[in-house]
Amino acid sequence: MDSLKLIARLLDYPDAQVQAHIKELCEVVAAATELPADTKDQLLALIHELYGADLLDVQENYTHVFDYGRALSLLLFEHVHGESRDRGQAMVDLMALYEANGFAINVRELPDYIPLYLEYLSHRPPAEAKEGLADIAHILGLLCARLRQRGSNYAVLFEALIVLSGHQVALAELEKLAATEKPDNTAEALDKIWEEEQVTFGVGDAHDSCDTPKTTSHPPEPHNPSTPLHWVQTP
Repeated sequence: MDSLKLIARLLDYPDAQVQAHIKELCEVVAAATELPADTKDQLLALIHELYGADLLDVQENYTHVFDYGRALSLLLFEHVHGESRDRGQAMVDLMALYEANGFAINVRELPDYIPLYLEYLSHRPPAEAKEGLADIAHILGLLCARLRQRGSNYAVLFEALIVLSGHQVALAELEKLAATEKPDNTAEALDKIWEEEQVTFGVGDAHDSCDTPKTTSHPPEPHNPSTPLHWVQTP
């Protein structure tokens, strides 16, 4: 599904390679008959906003939106398991799903990174891709509501994903919830998270760290663009 590939690219860290193909991105939007006209118009506006501006400014904005705090983390299991040990097993299960369907990962991202998951779904049959989106519709809705609350145009990407999922999401209710949340991307909030996370050493602690992957919370390092994904057909 080309629309999923498009959204995956737009949700990933902005880079010059994608910027050089604005025309092709717009063509994908125009051909996406599965999306309503108003959503397509907003996607086109976002594409021109992201890649018609100075790339460094766009990259800085991306980092401030998605890499500061956890509320807008693009890691799915951050919103399901947090830092619990269950997150490690969920990672293992998702990797097994990828491998079982011939999806070889060649990126420096965790398997639950949303653009990576969307890339995987884009290679699955439409019905399966739709089901895969429906499975995470509640997370997509929450992220959409939080982005709307912060006035970010990235919200349209999640609106489009909800449409593609075919799942009903009570966005108005989620926006009310988002409005009551304390911002976690302020300097004070990031300092508090940093203080709560202890760096430990030793065999036992290293094992625990593998079971429960950590996210960058303070201060985020410059985001490294992902290397291309490689789709490998299994025999």
